[in-house]
Amino acid sequence: MPKTAHDHRLHEGDALADAAQLALEKAGEQWTAMRSSVFDALSSFEKPASAYDIAEAVSKSQGRRVAANSVYRILDLFVGANVAMRVESKNAYLANAHPDCLHDCIFLVCNTCGSATHIDDDKLSDGVRAAARKAGFNPVRPIIEVQGICGDCS
Repeated sequence: MPKTAHDHRLHEGDALADAAQLALEKAGEQWTAMRSSVFDALSSFEKPASAYDIAEAVSKSQGRRVAANSVYRILDLFVGANVAMRVESKNAYLANAHPDCLHDCIFLVCNTCGSATHIDDDKLSDGVRAAARKAGFNPVRPIIEVQGICGDCS
């Protein structure tokens, strides 16, 4: 995953949705009403949310049932466009607060409350990439998750 220069600006509220839309459109995709609804639901969660959680939230807001399979497809698209991040161990997703920055995912996952904090440490992820290459493996995207207890729960 190539690194790009950036100012690491974190987006919130409407600015977050605008940044997500811009990132998706830069990836050559359209920002449809359904994708907007899924993003709004995703960004409303404070903890990683499953596709089922998001489908339920979108269903409530639209007054009609939205299938989790449809949400999964949109979430996969979001992850590919750096609009969302997937917490692998929880099979859950977080809105990316800085979709204009490209980093490998490093998550601190709390075993007590379920929160996941995303941190960026290019030196660490570059070291993981180097170790993989040294072992004859071509790394595509390192995902590092640290299980433990967050500061609020300890």
